[in-house]
Amino acid sequence: MSDKRDFYEVLGVERGASEEEIKKSYRKLALKYHPDRNPGDKDAESKFKEAAEAYDVLGDAQKRRQYDQFGHRAFEGGGGGGPRFHNMEDILSAFGDILGGQMFGDMFGQQRRRTSGPQPGRALKVALDLTLEEIDSGVARTIVINREDHCGGCKGTGAKPGTSRKTCETCGGRGQVSRSQGFFAMVTPCPTCSGTGSRIESPCAQCKGAGREAARAEVRINVPAGVDEGMRLRISEQGDAGDPGAPRGDLYCVIREVEHKIFQRSGADVLTEIPVSFSQMALGDTVEIPTLRGRAEMTIPAGTQSGKILRLRGQGLPVLDGRGRGDQHVRLFVEVPKKLSDRQKELLREFAELERKGAGDKSFFDKIVGYFS
Repeated sequence: MSDKRDFYEVLGVERGASEEEIKKSYRKLALKYHPDRNPGDKDAESKFKEAAEAYDVLGDAQKRRQYDQFGHRAFEGGGGGGPRFHNMEDILSAFGDILGGQMFGDMFGQQRRRTSGPQPGRALKVALDLTLEEIDSGVARTIVINREDHCGGCKGTGAKPGTSRKTCETCGGRGQVSRSQGFFAMVTPCPTCSGTGSRIESPCAQCKGAGREAARAEVRINVPAGVDEGMRLRISEQGDAGDPGAPRGDLYCVIREVEHKIFQRSGADVLTEIPVSFSQMALGDTVEIPTLRGRAEMTIPAGTQSGKILRLRGQGLPVLDGRGRGDQHVRLFVEVPKKLSDRQKELLREFAELERKGAGDKSFFDKIVGYFS
């Protein structure tokens, strides 16, 4: 079980809070615990990051639905819960606009670069098609993806082997330049080095200075049982390569359910339709029903009507948070035989005659006619 605090508790909002209330609460906490206001305070830094992680989920409609249904388990064991914040700059890059502009530190009279040091690689996204049987049991998949790796010639520097990158003269290695506009100071990425803080005089011939090259990679994905359509699984550091010394980006796998020939899904429950004979419905019977894990016996009570739905407890899909399984709902309908033997026809005619002579109540057809008259 996750030891993280409830995200609603972290932001101090109710579970039914609006998007604007969540955003307002996050901004208040981020300003309160920002490291520029609390220099050297590790507890404040921890709360600042905790608030960012909570807003990363609750501020996104899709992630919030997953969290409301499954809690922290939706983002564990490979589950995707948004960007993983490696450092302060990741948070500023993700939510700096909410907190007042490009330079978060400007609010406190300090300058903090939006990007500094080696940057993580880009995240990638792929679709993962799963059958209901695979969702029921959980599955391990190995997929092949196209991604960027560090160039084998320059090891990711982009510079010709034997040379190195030079500090950018325009920004002095900061990666940003500032200019005054009235009372405001505008900070933008350096136009010479594109924000990297350095430039290449002799590009690598193999990657032409990019520092990366296209590659194919096999990635193993462990899918937990009970995942839902549209859920994202995060596989850490399996995306594109980052700058030298920085981690890879993450890989996100979006779950897509393959349509089943027999079963339909509703949350953790499944529904199937089973044809039975008139005699089984009228007299009652015990029949074998297909389930996701084989067959199970089900009792049909005498006098069951066509269209009746019976329930097999615990024969549905596992609940992702570990609280048991859903149920299987079985809709019964009468299958009318297309061919009858002479003996079957004789018995049915005899039965029909007995119905006409012995029925004390009006037939369904008679009731309908009486309603309109």
